[in-house]
Order: sequence, then structure tokens, then C-alpha cells
Amino acid sequence: MSTETPGIDPLLALRAPRDPACDVFLTGTVFLDIIFTGLDSAPVRGTESWARGMGSSPGGVANMATALARLGLHTSLAAAFGDDHYGTYCWDALEQGEGIDLSMSHTVPGWHSPVTVSMAYEGERTMVSHGHEAPPPTGPPGPGVPGATAPAAPTTAAGPAGRHPVFPHCPPRARAAVASLAPGRSEPWVAAAARNGALIFADVGWDETGRWELDALPDLAHCEAFLPNAEEAMRYTRTDCPRAAAHALAERVPLAVVTLGAEGAYAVDGRTGAAAEVPAIEVEALDPTGAGDVFVAGFVTGTLADWPLADRLAFAGLTAALSVQEFGGSLSAPGWAEIAAWWQLVRTCDRQNPAALERYAFLDDLLPATARAWPLRRAVPTIGFRQ
Repeated sequence: MSTETPGIDPLLALRAPRDPACDVFLTGTVFLDIIFTGLDSAPVRGTESWARGMGSSPGGVANMATALARLGLHTSLAAAFGDDHYGTYCWDALEQGEGIDLSMSHTVPGWHSPVTVSMAYEGERTMVSHGHEAPPPTGPPGPGVPGATAPAAPTTAAGPAGRHPVFPHCPPRARAAVASLAPGRSEPWVAAAARNGALIFADVGWDETGRWELDALPDLAHCEAFLPNAEEAMRYTRTDCPRAAAHALAERVPLAVVTLGAEGAYAVDGRTGAAAEVPAIEVEALDPTGAGDVFVAGFVTGTLADWPLADRLAFAGLTAALSVQEFGGSLSAPGWAEIAAWWQLVRTCDRQNPAALERYAFLDDLLPATARAWPLRRAVPTIGFRQ
């Protein structure tokens, strides 16, 4: 369940009657994530390992959708769900638990839900996934309940089983959309969303072809912001410095954001040439699953709220840092309650760097005067089957 602090809407001052009902649209594959925690080391072949804890939650694109929703953005997700127990659980967790709009989603009779088993140990993770590509949906949009069919006129994408589901040609009108780019692949919904006024935020995966050519990412032309990591950015721009890579990318997109791992993030506004860099927050990382999705969600939130570039980077880095202190992907996405509790804590700790605290002073205008005690612990959902 979401622990979002009631009453916090980061876009409240900007909302107008004719604005789209959807803040952010996204589409992709929802996995059931089963997370084993408390492992002392990596599993060894031929032996049995016991985990001290486990949990389950919607994963895959659900990590991003949950992160956006917990930050108060009205989020719409188009995805395929199996009609098995796993699919029903994921649907209910996202729609009822997180308040995500699933009216563009559909249930596929007889299709079993993709599953990922994640094992977290020593600050790293090992994952095993299984799934099959969802068949094309038919019929009109469903009423937003399991068993409904999906929008007509779909397209299908090739790729590993379950990785690239059916995408709608006509996404709902939205302020923004989040896409994942892949070499040689163009998704019609991205161009449609951009034509309808949505700002497109995109990340990218590893280029298995080894070519690393920006021209092979045709949907980049529709993007407002491109958010690769340092290695990806340098390979795509043929540079040996992530900051130089960001400046090169800013010649192709209005906003280039390069994540620097433990060093933080660096961004360049291609329209003005302004750059910003924010160091990472030092935390004890338990599980990095979904941290990249949380970072993007934080940056989308700050951009839609029209914050200064440095504030967007700081907020995105903060939300990602909070997420790695918990296990799981969507399980660990922070809401405003966690953000408020962190801000209250760090201001009362001794020996804090005043300059570092000033970097996050913009939170004072967003957060309530009182917050719940730190640390907050999310309930770990599990699947219960009725007899």
C-alpha cells in the first residue's frame, strides 16, 4: 500500500481545468517480482540457500508506475496481465494499492504472468526471469477490471519473451510519458503521445548490437529528456567523459541527464546551455532494484512541477537513495512520507554540512511541518490464495 502523505500534490499550483486528467502515461511488461532477502552470499551451484526473508510485488514497468504514483502524479499504465493468481494480485496491487489508472490495460485469458525471482546479497542482486510475449489484444478498451480486453489497433514488438508487450497507437492525453528506447525499434505510441503534447522522458538499455549509434534510436527525436547512465552516454557519444557526453547529447534532446552512480548526476539544458551537477547522497544500499526507475520518476516530477534543473537532479537522486535502503523494486519506491521523514532527520543530525543541507532547502516549500519518525518501513506484500 502507498504511504503517500495526504494533501501533497507537486503540480497543484500548475493544474488548470482543461489539463489532461493523466499526468504520466507509460507502457511495458508487468512482472511478478519475488524477492529473497537476507542471503549471506550468492547461491552456490549444487547447494540449497535459505533466505531470512522474502516478499513479492509487481515489478517490471510497475516499478516506474508505482514510483510516479507515490510522488502524487496521476499515472496511467497500459500493460498485459495474466488471468492467473499472479496477474490478479499485480492488478489489484497497482490499481487498489497505488491508485494507478489501468483503464488502458487488459487481461489475457490463458496467458501466465511473467515472473522474476530476485536474490539480494552484499548490495548486489541476481535475477532469474521467465515469461512469454503477450498475444495481441482485440476489441474495445475494457472497463478497467481484470478480464477486460485492450484497445484496438495494437502493434507488437519483437524481443525477449514478455519484454515488449503490445503498445497502444493512441495513448491517453497526458502531461508526460516515459519510454524505454532500444536500437532499431520505433514505437508508434511515442510519436502519438508527443503530438498530443506529452513530454517524453526516455531511458535506454544496453546495446546488444555493440554499435551504439544515436541514429538507431529513432524515438529520441520525440524526447524532451534522455536519461542514460554514464557508460551508455559515453558509448553513444564516443566520448571518454560522462559530462562531455551530456553536452553532446544536449545537441540532440532538450534535456540530457547522465547518472554517475556514486558520484550523483549531471544534466545539461540543451535550450539554454545551462548545466547542473548534484552529488549522490551516501546511504547503505541494501538492494538497487528499481533505483533507476525511481530516479526517472523523481526527475519527471520536478520537470512537470517546473523546478530549477539542480533541484530536479537533487530530488531524483534523493528518491533513488531512499529506495536502495529497502528491498524490492516497487516495494522500495518512496512516497512523500519517507521524503518528509528523511528531511526532518537530516536537519536534526549533528555535524551536517550546511551547504549540503541548503541543496535540499526547496523541500521546505513542499513538505508538511511535521513528519512521521524515521526510518519508515513498508509492509512487504505477499500473495495469499483463497481456498
